Order: sequence, then C-alpha cells, then structure tokens
Amino acid sequence: MIPTTPTDLFIDGTWRKAANAGTFQVEDPATQQVIAEVADADVEDAKAAAAAAAAALPAWSRRPPRERAEILRRAYELVIGAKEQLAALITAENGKARADAEAEVVYAAEFFRWYSEEAVRIDGHLSLSPAGDKRIIEISQPVGVALLLTPWNLPAAMITRKVAPALAAGCSVVVKPSWQTPLTALFLARLLAEAGVPAGVVNVVPTSRDVTVTAELVADGPVRALSFTGSTRVGSALLAQAAERVLKTSMELGGNAPFLVFEDADIDAAVAGALVAKMRHNAEACTAANRFYVHRSVHDEFVSRLADGLSALEVAPGTVPSVQVGPMASASTRDTLAEAVQSAVDSGGRVVLGGSAPDGTGYYFPPTLIDDVPPNAPVLGHELFGPVAPIVSFDTEDEAISMANSTEMGLGSYVYTQDLRRGLGVAERLESGMVGLNTGVFSDPAAPFGGIKQSGIGREGGRHGIHEFLETKYIATQW
Repeated sequence: MIPTTPTDLFIDGTWRKAANAGTFQVEDPATQQVIAEVADADVEDAKAAAAAAAAALPAWSRRPPRERAEILRRAYELVIGAKEQLAALITAENGKARADAEAEVVYAAEFFRWYSEEAVRIDGHLSLSPAGDKRIIEISQPVGVALLLTPWNLPAAMITRKVAPALAAGCSVVVKPSWQTPLTALFLARLLAEAGVPAGVVNVVPTSRDVTVTAELVADGPVRALSFTGSTRVGSALLAQAAERVLKTSMELGGNAPFLVFEDADIDAAVAGALVAKMRHNAEACTAANRFYVHRSVHDEFVSRLADGLSALEVAPGTVPSVQVGPMASASTRDTLAEAVQSAVDSGGRVVLGGSAPDGTGYYFPPTLIDDVPPNAPVLGHELFGPVAPIVSFDTEDEAISMANSTEMGLGSYVYTQDLRRGLGVAERLESGMVGLNTGVFSDPAAPFGGIKQSGIGREGGRHGIHEFLETKYIATQW
C-alpha cells in the first residue's frame, strides 16, 4: 500500500493547489497504473516559491549555526523513522526494488546528519597582509536563494544531498523534483516542516513544465545559486541560461563509468563488485558501471561468473521482498536499452544473457550481458542507465586506461587489482572525479561526489558540499 502523502505544492510553509488548478499524473512503472494526481506548478507558482524563499532568507541566514544544526539533526531522525513509508513511495513511483529503496532512504538521511555537523564548522581566516598595513579577514556567508533541480533515479537522496548543505549554510531553497517522482519530495517537505524548518525556507514545486518554470526562475528573481543533477545535455543548457545572470552553479551530470578488471584481480571480489556497481538502484544511477574492460587472461572466467550472478537476480515488481531488479522508471528508458543492445550487436557484440524486454505489463528490462564488444562500438560512448553490461577485452594496462578515458564523461571509475601500487597508479591516471578501488560502491555522504570533463562542476557531499552554497567575503581593516 502506498503511504498517504501530500500532493499539493509546498510554498511558504503551506500546502496549496497550483495557481491554474492543474495537475499531472504519477505512474507506477510496475503496473503502468496512475497512483496519484499532483499539483502542476506553473510560472506564477514558481515565482511565489522564490519570493517566499527570499522573504525567509534573512532570518534563516542569521539563525545561529547550532540551531540550524539541531533542525537538520531532527530531520535525520524523522527520515530514519519514516524509512518504511519513504521506501514504499520510492518503489511505487520509481520502480526500484524495496531493498534498494530502503538503502536509499538511509543514505538520504545521512546527508541531514552530516550537514548538521558541518553547519557549526563554517570557518573563516584572519591574517596580516605581507606589507603589514592591514588585517585580512575572510568570512563565509550564504549565497542566498538556491534553486535545486533533482532527478527521478534517487528521488530522496538527490534532494537531501542538496537541501542539507544549503540549509546548513544558511540558504533558503526552491526544490523542483522530477515530475516522474514528486511524491517522495513532497513527503520530505512535510518531514522538514515537522523538524522545525521555518515557513519559506524550503519550498517544493513539482511541475510538468520543467523547461518553462526553470527558465523563468533562472532568468529573473531572487535565485542566486543553481544546483542540478541530470543529463549533460540539460546541464549544458542550464549553464548557458545561468551565465546570463552569472549565477553560482553546481552540476552533477552524466556518467559513463569504466570497470577495469586486471589479470591479478580477485575474481570473487571483482564479480561481487561488478554486480553491485552495475545493478544497485536498478542500474539507473550515474555511478553505475557502464563499460567493462577485462584482461584477456581472466576474461572467460569473469564473464561466465558475472553471467551466473546476473541470471540469478529476480526481476519482478519492486514490492516483492525477494526482488533485486524492478521495472525501469519509464517506457522510454526501457526502449532506449533495447536500442543500445541492438547497436552493440550490430557492432559485433554477442548477447550472452538477456537482451530484450519481456511482453506484458510494466517497463521491465532483464539483466543483459554482451560479450566481444569492439573497443570502438558506439554503445560504449554513452550512458546506458539500465542493466546492460558490455564487455571488452584488453591486453595491457595502457590499453585499458586509454579505452577507459576515451569519453567526454568523467564521473566515476572502478578498478580491480590485488597490486596496491598498480591500483593507486591507475586510479591517478583515470580521468574521473571518483574511483572505486576494489569496491563497487564509492558514494558516501562524508566524501566529495562529482566529476570532471562533461560530468559536472563542483562537488556534493563531504566538507566540500557546503561551499557550493557559500560565498567568501574579504574585509580589510587595521588595529
């Protein structure tokens, strides 16, 4: 059963209908049934949310850091207490397996706990100028109203990873969640209000008019910071819009993560890591292993055992307790995967497992393994965002690194080797912002999350994340 959750807009501490009374439908990807009608914000609603955030900003930014911290700590406790309800909502509107949804809720909550601790550690610097004629005082201040644009694949964690540091820094926010997964966002808004976040500090405006509403908020009004998680294509367009007003921006964009298995790798660990790196969150994650490069000497064993592991995964509605793979989030996601498999085959790849969507209700796509993929195959050049794993063989370390770096993306990478010197050396040479060395999971609220090249600008999480919502001010004085 889907928990009861608000379906109206959350603006200035109140729940309200859209100005034009419009709504849009939210679908369960497992059943293709409508599970909710949600208020559909238009430009007027978005402007009201931004105005509420601007009005609430002065008092919130002056609030003692300890008080902001305690509110965030209460938010952490409330999210953990509502884990079952939030996980049920995530599975209902996103489709992922219940176990993945529960893990996401815990991960999401940790951002509130981490930034409750960082809120009281915003520091500055005092020094004497080299000439000795003045004191140099550096202080950090909140950037102002922040517009937070979040995706559908982790509908709780991608919100808390932005909201928590923004609130800790003293900013007020307007959250525009994905129209595919607005229920989780609205439930979180209710919990934040319960935790003591003042009216207007957090506003949530779901909308089916993504482009129009976002463009208006970026082009005019009190927004001074823009944080976006999503595709590189959309992120690039947002950067161009934000440049017109020179907004402070942070972008967590697409990935195309290589997974390197060297000849001295622990194959048990590599297969286990591959299953996690590829398949958690339905393989619909920017950090998912996207391209597998395996040394020729261990290729056959790795492929055989990975195929066994993938074939053992149960594919069914995410509400079934034993399921590891739920439906894809949408029909378009499923259809894009089918096209990617055909492209790999056309390039010379061989389907070892899966490969086509089943008939029937729901946007399912089975775990799919494609071997003998040529290094120049087009399927390796873009993010798959689903349970399709192409395998490429290599002979030398330099060859593997060259292939891994042959992309405009640079978010995450994975390396398996029992030689620590090699592992660290390869990690340094890989062109990505994050590397999992002998681990299939590198995301952590205490660590900086982000990429290089076309995978983004800035970092979320860790001690770095709060600085995306702070400005440095220099004061010169004498005494």
